[in-house]
Amino acid sequence: MNLKIIHETNYVYSKAVFLEPHTLRFKPKATSFYTLKSFSLDVRPKASGISENFDPENNRVHMCWFNGLMNELWIRAESVVEVKDHNPFSFLIHPQQNTTLPVEYSQDEKNLLVPALFSEKLSPQVLEYLQNVRSSTKDITLEFILSLTRNIHKNFKVETREKGIPLEAVKTFKIKRGSCRDLAWMEIQLLRNSGIAARFVSGYYYLETENPEFELHAWLEAYLPGAGWIGFDPSHGVLTGSLHIPVCQSVFYKNTLPVTGKLRGDAHSELLTSLKIFPV
Repeated sequence: MNLKIIHETNYVYSKAVFLEPHTLRFKPKATSFYTLKSFSLDVRPKASGISENFDPENNRVHMCWFNGLMNELWIRAESVVEVKDHNPFSFLIHPQQNTTLPVEYSQDEKNLLVPALFSEKLSPQVLEYLQNVRSSTKDITLEFILSLTRNIHKNFKVETREKGIPLEAVKTFKIKRGSCRDLAWMEIQLLRNSGIAARFVSGYYYLETENPEFELHAWLEAYLPGAGWIGFDPSHGVLTGSLHIPVCQSVFYKNTLPVTGKLRGDAHSELLTSLKIFPV
């Protein structure tokens, strides 16, 4: 199946501003279960230059720069991806000792995963919740992560919050609700506190419905020795499958934002977005 993704982002400024160079993150990443057939990026007003490169975490990004003042910035990214069959359980945790907690990373892995293991300070209530999940799964690594993902889906209400960074884990836990990025960030902290490296993922999720309303989606990946980075989606309580299309993965959620950059001027801005995903 081929899916077309049309993602439009429009910043409207109250006064004319000068834009510093901006980083754009819209190009889907290649995986073993889908192929990027085409990608186009349209920026208006026309940028003075656009370059495509990789960031330190191997995400494809576009850097664009501008001349002159402008009253808005409009970005349209259009992708066509070929989705293939994918078994999310097709992996092996190795060495075998890591099939139960604690996970023991090699020294080389530890050196690379340091930021992905750093956890926010968690409250006693959150730690008790975490310990209850661990106890119920007898510290079986995969069962623990799956159970945690399903419990968050069951115990927390998913809500739409278009703007803002993810809430701290203790805040999301306290109010028992959150956006997809809030729930993903909370699970990341719970996994890191359990000694499992985890990172934030931003991308697209296609779900066939009669009246689809799509928005940028967030989930997480946990690093398991032998298996690599495995995706989990607490908003839906599942391992990620072929209809989860990643754009950016990072140990820092700020590095997955679709648009980052500064402006010169005292204007305020309004953000308008549109996302369409459909079979072609």
